[in-house]
Amino acid sequence: MELMDIQRDNKVILQHNVITSGRYDYSACMLDILFMVLSSLEKDKQEYNVHVQDIEAITGRKWNLKQLREATENIGSRMFEIETSERIRQMWLFEYVDYIKGTGSFTVKISETARPYFFELKNNFTAMQLKSVLDCSSKYAKRLYGIACQWRSVGTKRFEIKELKEILGLIDKKGNEQFERISDFKKFVLDIARNQISENTDIELDYELKKRGREFYWVTLHINSQKFKQMEIDFNKPLELQKYKADLMAYGFNEEQADLIAEKESRKDFEILITDLNLKIQKKKLSVKNSIGYLVGVYQKKGILPNKN
Repeated sequence: MELMDIQRDNKVILQHNVITSGRYDYSACMLDILFMVLSSLEKDKQEYNVHVQDIEAITGRKWNLKQLREATENIGSRMFEIETSERIRQMWLFEYVDYIKGTGSFTVKISETARPYFFELKNNFTAMQLKSVLDCSSKYAKRLYGIACQWRSVGTKRFEIKELKEILGLIDKKGNEQFERISDFKKFVLDIARNQISENTDIELDYELKKRGREFYWVTLHINSQKFKQMEIDFNKPLELQKYKADLMAYGFNEEQADLIAEKESRKDFEILITDLNLKIQKKKLSVKNSIGYLVGVYQKKGILPNKN
């Protein structure tokens, strides 16, 4: 068995809840660009380079330059609206996008106004798996996956149908509504999102429609996150250390093992170990039938994990 690249497949991203529940209409491609930027966030850094091949490797879908340029152009032209108890703010997420010729990549600069909503995550965030959200091809599945992650600890979330449609960008400022018939809303939004989220992510999603009078008025999301243990944030410990621990657990280590490795070996050293092992496997210098069992043995020899008789 080839060892997994946890940086690519199990990256945990944090998204401010005003972005999760903000009212905006982004295409699937636009959302993938946003999520790739979120996955790369570093303190005091505003410019991020996105490589097309990284997204293709995760999703298995091909991107082309024309599609990307149209997507970033639309991000730049669409206002992003968030509502708090104090105000309704209209803003634009990116200051500029540079396409670097001949590199298959582009550089995004986060606008100064949007910066707090990318970085101030301590008390108001949603944790998502990058691969999960990119694996969903429907833009509505991507948005509803983020909402489900936000409410996973509660297990349910009820919306007025009109409210959820506004969040998903299905009702514009003039009141024009997409999928006005409830059967169309179910078929083209809710059913597709439920199936993609349940098949491709760490969450099982279902929904229930309720009437007020003769018309459907409420939609309740039922969220089951038992497929994988969700990362819990301890604000007394560095966030990067906890994200590293979450990656180790997603790789297959139990919580106790992940704690010991994260404490005693840096992420960089772990990545070097994985790269070296994968190279040996590719050159047939090493055969590994149980990758996590093999890695546990490596760390036992290093004295990082205890030997258990």
